[in-house]
Amino acid sequence: MAMNSNFFLLGITIYCMVLKFGFIKAAPRGSLITSIPGFSANFPSKHYSGYVSFDKKNLFYYFVVSERNPSKDPVVLWLNGGPGCSSFDGFVYEHGPFNFEEGKPKGSLPKLHLNPYSWSKVSNIIYLDSPCGVGLSYSNDTSKYTNSDFGTAADSHTFLLKWFELYPEFVSNPFYISGESYAGVYVPMLASQVAQGIKYGQKPILNFKGYLVGNGATDNKFDGANALIPFAHGMGLISNDIFEEIQNTCKGNYINRTSYCDSSLDKLERCLTGLNIYDILEACYHDLGSQQSKTNSSLPESFKQLGFSEKPLQVRNRMFGRAWPLWKLEKDGKFPMWHELALQGNVPCFNDKIATTWLNDESVRKALHAEPKSIAGPWELCSSRIAYEFGADSMVPYHKNLTTQGYRALIYSGDHDMCVPFTGSQAWTRSLGYKIVDEWRPWISMGQVAGYLQGYDKNLIFLTIKGAGHTVPEYKPHEALDFYTRWLDGKSI
Repeated sequence: MAMNSNFFLLGITIYCMVLKFGFIKAAPRGSLITSIPGFSANFPSKHYSGYVSFDKKNLFYYFVVSERNPSKDPVVLWLNGGPGCSSFDGFVYEHGPFNFEEGKPKGSLPKLHLNPYSWSKVSNIIYLDSPCGVGLSYSNDTSKYTNSDFGTAADSHTFLLKWFELYPEFVSNPFYISGESYAGVYVPMLASQVAQGIKYGQKPILNFKGYLVGNGATDNKFDGANALIPFAHGMGLISNDIFEEIQNTCKGNYINRTSYCDSSLDKLERCLTGLNIYDILEACYHDLGSQQSKTNSSLPESFKQLGFSEKPLQVRNRMFGRAWPLWKLEKDGKFPMWHELALQGNVPCFNDKIATTWLNDESVRKALHAEPKSIAGPWELCSSRIAYEFGADSMVPYHKNLTTQGYRALIYSGDHDMCVPFTGSQAWTRSLGYKIVDEWRPWISMGQVAGYLQGYDKNLIFLTIKGAGHTVPEYKPHEALDFYTRWLDGKSI
């Protein structure tokens, strides 16, 4: 009887291993990643990568199978913003399966360790480089590097339909779309395309359940000076006198301003210049020669190139290279592009050298099934080769439409981010006019207050993460995995 029990337990163990590691049957040939330079241990789940190609565009993805229950866990698409920034930003620095240790000597390949707070602990996750020309995605036709909000959403939707055809085992899994920063535009626009495709029976029919956005650009009226000024005041960055003066002279009008308003805003600018706009508590090193070891300590090479390309592909309304402060951008009524606002005085304060070294190594690219630099070009955190036109003025109607249809939405904000302050996200979620079903309260992680939450009707949640900056999982990885897991599992946060 004991022997039979042992055989039974062994059978269960083998069965579970088959479920975990042998679940995928129809993956594209050659897409399985068997090893990665810099990492010598076993992968905790299967990894796949490669290109999905259409219309002369080759979009690169990296797919991490869930470590928990891949056949049941959600499939989550991750998008970094920009526009024009690679989703390997999230993979390397935020919630990917590895932590990256700087190589020794400097410039050598980094060492990789398993990330205990990877979002693949509880979900299957796709990292997509979009639009074409970003990260490892490329085209042999350079006209394909001219992109727009609407074109990017359409291409990402085409990618998803083709991707699920390549991985049909996941079509029935719950599907979510996620991203941060300018993905505050990418996510709801793509979600709307997916919802419309489902409505009209577009095959394959995705099991789309909802979306989540972190510190996302949404609407200039909410995210601009109307968010920045109360944020700066509440954080003690400006005095009561300056705050009251701005209120009196500008009266909330930062587009058609008076000279008195301009003078008041100049005082605000003097107070904010020199701060790390991604996290006001973190140091910001303006001297590019004094690089620090922290991931958010100096201006990336790829950021320095934004806006300085003389390529003929640049189009009207491209925001790259524009400078801080926010209100000076609001005169044209267009979206400010958050990371470019800092190019004069308030530089983006982080270092992309680890990711750049790793993803430009030909042995790494070969392991990832990415084309060499001679074909796909060098990897940059934020691409200097794309041109981008902004077409959507506000995402609020998209959120209204999606949540009205019953799709779940989690809008989360690191509360020390000055690029897209939480004050703006809090205001636009409230502006939808939904009934409050979970009044403002702290949420708890590891027995401590991790932030604050307000729940609305129609499955909408606004959540802050205490002490986090613009890229929440980079600053608060444990708390990020905590709220991510609970929300995906449908549990109370």
